[in-house]
Order: sequence, then structure tokens, then C-alpha cells
Amino acid sequence: MRRGIAASALIAALAVTTAACGSSGGSGSDGKADGPVTITYWDTSNATNEAPNYKALVDKFQTANPDIKVNFVNVPFDQAQNKLQTAMGAKGAPDVFRSEVGWTAAFAKAGFLAPLDGTAAAKDVSAFQSSLIKQATYEGKLYGVPLVTDTLGLLYNKEIFAKAGIDKAPTTWDELKADAAQIKDKAGVDGLFMRAGDGYYAMPFLYGEGTNLVDAANKKITINSPEAVKAIDTYKSMFTSPGTVKADVTTDSYAHMMDAFNNGKAAMIIQGPWEITNIYKGAAFTDKKNLGIAPVPAGSSGKAGAPTGGHNVSVYAGSDKAHQEAAEKLAAFLTSAESQTFLAQKNSTLPTRADAYTADVKADPGIAGFQAILPVAQPRPELPEYSSMFTPLGTDLTKVAQDQASTQAGLDTAATDFAKLLPGFSK
Repeated sequence: MRRGIAASALIAALAVTTAACGSSGGSGSDGKADGPVTITYWDTSNATNEAPNYKALVDKFQTANPDIKVNFVNVPFDQAQNKLQTAMGAKGAPDVFRSEVGWTAAFAKAGFLAPLDGTAAAKDVSAFQSSLIKQATYEGKLYGVPLVTDTLGLLYNKEIFAKAGIDKAPTTWDELKADAAQIKDKAGVDGLFMRAGDGYYAMPFLYGEGTNLVDAANKKITINSPEAVKAIDTYKSMFTSPGTVKADVTTDSYAHMMDAFNNGKAAMIIQGPWEITNIYKGAAFTDKKNLGIAPVPAGSSGKAGAPTGGHNVSVYAGSDKAHQEAAEKLAAFLTSAESQTFLAQKNSTLPTRADAYTADVKADPGIAGFQAILPVAQPRPELPEYSSMFTPLGTDLTKVAQDQASTQAGLDTAATDFAKLLPGFSK
């Protein structure tokens, strides 16, 4: 779901200096607007379920700010990072955009983003979760305002659990495998359908063994450490244990997983809140209360952990002063408590500020469920190359899941790939 441009594209991005972008709308030689300012906003949300609600907010912003016009452009999420990198390194960049949290450090390092400290965009900075502000910061400066947050959780079908005689969610991976086998035996459906070949979805296994892709503080690659090998051995077992679906590495694997869960053909998945609205449309969840949400299971460390995801609103450094100021106003509007409450109610996404969790928002069982498991979410390190590591890792995990490479060999290859992105890190 999330993740990154190829390593070569990221390296190119970091090597390119910021180029000026010709934004539409009038401004004088001093950068002050001499008429209505037109800014371009790139929205990277789901075009069907989410984008119409972002567009509604932008329309509301324009009504409240008649001197600012917004060109709303929806860009498919899986294309957005490459498109942004290309546009900001040449021309045609948007003045403001919805950015996945993992992109912020890389774009900031490349000089593409305007620092937001002291601007209208950051006027409510104290209202946001401190960990999310930290994740939007690079080298001491704020380069994004948290818009929505997310993490991975264990989603389960309560009705199937009851049919199989299971009364609570598993808290360890061993318990999950035992439950999956029991569900297959007693309920006649698959116990677990897990996404294969995606590094992001493997992170809970690494966190469960107390490790990560890298040790950023000590500049060391840890993806092929003994702890990581143990984690990925457990990950691999999720495709071969009784009651679990074998690794689906087809191009439609994500859709297959969601179809199986939404229609009651699989009892459990590891997933994030961005799918809640689609899950509610599924035949198995016409009653929203049938959706169970629990923390991802713990590994042998005894602790559960899942990656912190989500999106920030960032402003392009190449726009002139008038357009940056207009973009900062839009960023503040989109991340206000009122706007986040609206988005949560319409899109079932998690707000990034406590004052947006109104009673109506928390009445959504999906939001309430994910809010409860946010404490196990772990922010990413302040490492510009971090998100790009998911691409080579996904390739190597696909081979491991299909028995085309041993766990150690697959992770050794991943470590070699990481070293190309991180020349200052040791293996």
C-alpha cells in the first residue's frame, strides 16, 4: 500500500536541486499577490472513496478564502511519489500536496519542501500528537502538517470467531496460527489471508523480535541480523501453517485478500484503517460491529509493534511567496480539527489531533478500534532513504515466501540492496 519509489529514483531526487515552478495566479515582483492567487493541490487519496470528501473541503476553503483559487488534482497514490519527485526536480510541481509520511524526509533533504515553522500551516502544532510532528520533522525543521494517521492491526470477523469457538483475538503469532487452524476445522473458511511480498506488512514481525530494517542511530543495516531472520521465519510460516492461505504473489493479490475478508471467506487479515470504508461494504460486515480490531500479535520479545503510517500536508519550496502563503493557509485548513473530524466521519480515517476525536467520530467502531491500538505504533526513523527500502525488501520477501530463497539468503540480498541506498551504513 504504501511505499516508495525505486532506489535509483530516490537517489536522483536527492541529487537534484530545487527548480522554480511557475504557479498560476498573479504576483508582483516582491512576491505579493496583485490579484486572486491560484494554487495547485495534489490529492493522493483514493479517487472513489476518499477524494470527493477532500474536494468538498477544498471547495469550502475557497468559499472562506475568495482571494485564493485551488486547482484540485487527484493523483493515484501508487504513482504520486514518482510524479512529485519528477515535478519538483524540474517543473510543474504542485504548490501544496498530500504526502505519505515516509516521503517527507527524502523530499526535505532534496530541498523540495518549504519549512513550515512559524507559518500559518503550523499555528496549531501543539494540538497534534507529538510523535507525528516528530515524523514530519527533518533536521529540526517541520516540513509537513499531520493530516491523517494509521497503523497496521489484526482485523477479524467476530461471527466466524464465535462459530469456531474462539472468544478473543490472538496476542502472539503462535496463538494466531492455532486459531487459524481451528477456524478452518470448525468454521470451514480460511483462518488467515496475509499480504505476501510487501515489506511494510512484514514490519510487525521485525518489531516483534525487537529489530528494524536498520539501526539508524548507529548507522548499521540490521535486516539480516539473527533477530530479523527469526522474524521473517515467522512471517514465512504464516503462508504454510494449517488454515492460512498460501502466499499470493499475483498482481491482484491485494484485491484477493480484501475480497476474501470482506465476504467472509477469510477470518483474519493484517490491515490498516484505509480499508475500513470498503470493509463496511462487504457482505460479512453489513453489521459494522462484526469487525474486530486488535493489536498485531507479539513476537518472542513479548512486545507487539506496527509501523506508523499516514499523510502530511506539505508545501513546495519552489513556489513564490504569495503562492506559498496561500498553500500554508490551505494546509492549516485541511488539518484543522473541524476538517479532520469531517474526514474521519466520511472516510473512516484516523485524525492526528485529539480535539478531532468527537463523540460522533468515536462512534465509528473502525475508528475507535484503531485509535485503541495506536499506542503500539512505532514512528519511522528520521532517515530519508527509509521508505525506499521497502521496494527491494518486498522483492526479496516474495522469493522467501515462495521458497525460492532461504530466509537468510533473501535477507542478505536485502542488506546488499540497502547498502546501495545507505553507503555510510555498515552491514
